[in-house]
Amino acid sequence: MEQLQKIRHFPVLLKEFLEAFKEMEIETFFDGTLGAAGHAKAILEEHPEIDIFIGCDQDKEALEIANENLKPYMNKVRMIHSNFRYINKILDEMNIKYCDGIFFDLGVSSMQFDVGDRGFSFRFDAPLDMRMNKSEELTARIIINEWPESELEKIFRLYGEESKSKKAAKQIVDNRKRKKINTTFELLEVLEPVLGKRRKIHPATKIFQALRICVNDELNILKEGLNDAIGRLSIDGRIVVISFHSLEDRIVKNTFKEDDRLEIITKKPIAPPYYEKNRRARSAKMRIAKRIRGKDE
Repeated sequence: MEQLQKIRHFPVLLKEFLEAFKEMEIETFFDGTLGAAGHAKAILEEHPEIDIFIGCDQDKEALEIANENLKPYMNKVRMIHSNFRYINKILDEMNIKYCDGIFFDLGVSSMQFDVGDRGFSFRFDAPLDMRMNKSEELTARIIINEWPESELEKIFRLYGEESKSKKAAKQIVDNRKRKKINTTFELLEVLEPVLGKRRKIHPATKIFQALRICVNDELNILKEGLNDAIGRLSIDGRIVVISFHSLEDRIVKNTFKEDDRLEIITKKPIAPPYYEKNRRARSAKMRIAKRIRGKDE
């Protein structure tokens, strides 16, 4: 917790996020990925008329930091330790039918990347964990050491879009027969003969991405949560989603396009401007939609 608090956090596309809700009257707002509450604090400052702000995150440590950062607004903030895939359950339990604003900031936060013991980053020698919610059982270590070669190849290919997925999977299985692969650095060492040595973009980036997506079931959660979130938008309410890789963005784009209850505000996704402070924001894409119809219209 103390280590997390020391990490500086720059909310991605903050100006553009606020612009998406400009000139709106917001009574109820749902933030499905609260994190350190950078976006939350900004929208609460910009829209003092917000009556209920629901901040949801599956990372307990992130919620503790958010609690500190949102202290001036605690009379209207409700923090929920959960995943946004359960938005219907969360809102039902609070007797809230619709929200005027909904926001998802997908992927791993800077806090999680910069805390070595979480296993998200190959910059630190740490246990192969990668769980956003530590109460879940599946870890990257289990996948690497227990899943069959065919499944490893599949997740590397589908979730990481890794061109050397077959070679990487075989290399892992051959090596784990002799010795279990328990840490991030051990995995890098195993993969180096197949993927090559470090370049500007680390050759293991796609493998680590694939493992993280698989451990946290990110794509299925996004499909479920996004569809349910649209159903909880009030008429003229807006949903804003920031994604960080093509698989996420494709789901958001297609979901918005195929739902006739929505008007798409961003014909093309919004990318970070040159002045964006967060270096990890370079791959971010923001999409915005407005609800224009009810369920049966």
